[in-house]
Amino acid sequence: MFFELAQLVVNGLVAGTILAVPAIGFTAIYGVLRFPNFAVASHATIGAFAGYVANVNFGIPAWGAVAFAFLIAGLSGVLNDEFLLKPLRPTGPLTTAIASVALVIVLENVIRFFFGNDLRGYDLPIFRDWRIAEIRIGPQQVENIIIAIIAMAILFLFLTFTRMGKAMRAVADNPMLASIKGINADMVGRLVSFVGMGLAGLGGMLIGLDTSIDPLTGFRAILPIFAAAVVGGLGSIPGAVVGALTVGVGEELSIVVLGPEYRSVFGFLAILFVLLFRPRGLLGERAY
Repeated sequence: MFFELAQLVVNGLVAGTILAVPAIGFTAIYGVLRFPNFAVASHATIGAFAGYVANVNFGIPAWGAVAFAFLIAGLSGVLNDEFLLKPLRPTGPLTTAIASVALVIVLENVIRFFFGNDLRGYDLPIFRDWRIAEIRIGPQQVENIIIAIIAMAILFLFLTFTRMGKAMRAVADNPMLASIKGINADMVGRLVSFVGMGLAGLGGMLIGLDTSIDPLTGFRAILPIFAAAVVGGLGSIPGAVVGALTVGVGEELSIVVLGPEYRSVFGFLAILFVLLFRPRGLLGERAY
C-alpha cells in the first residue's frame, strides 16, 4: 500500500509539473489583462498539434518541437486577442471571458477540420521505465519535467531581469501608475498574450507527450488548469506552480477513494474549497 501511494504521489508530481506550464500562462494573462482567458484550452491544443507537425512531419526531436509549439500557439494567441477579444475588453471581464469560451469552440473545430478526430501520437523512442524500489517513472516523463522546469526558469528570469518583464509586472500591479510612467499597455498586452498562450501551447504538447493528442486535448485540461490558478491565487505565478502541484497530486490520490473515472472531481472540489475558505488563493493575488 505504501508503494502504491508513493507511485501515485510521483505520478501527481509529474502531472502537476506539466500542468504548471499552462497554468502560469493562464494566470499571467489574468494578472495583466484582468480577465480569465479560457482560450488557453484551444491554444494548448494548437501547440500540441504544432509540435506534432514539427516532430512527425519534419522529424524534429520532441525537446526541440516544444519551441515550435510555443511559437505557433503564442502567435495565434496574439492574433486572436488583438482581433477578437481586445475589442470586447472595454465591455468588462465577464463578456470577454464568455467570448474566450466561444473562441475555444471555434478553434477546436478548426483543428478538427484539418486533423480530424483521431488520436495521434508523437514519434518518440521507446524506453523501459526506470524503477526505484517499486516506484516506476518513464524517461519521457523525466524529459517532460526537465522541459517544464526550464520553461518556468526562463520565464522567471525574463520577468525578473528584463525590461519587458518588469513592464509586465508593473502593468499587473498597477496599470494606471504604469501608464503614467510611460509603459505602453497595448504592447505589454500583446507580449503577455504571446507568452501566456505560448506556455499553454507548450503545456499542451507536454500533455500529449505523456499520453496522446486529439482536438479535445486542451478542453480536457482546462478544468485542472483553472483549478491550479484559482488554488494558487489568480494572478500569482508562484501560486500557479503551487496550485498545479496540489491539483496534480490531489487528482492522483483521489483515485484511491473515487476511482480513476472521477479524478476530475478533485478540480471542482479544490476550487470550491479555496473559494470558501481562502478566496484569494494560497499565495494571494498578483504575488510575483
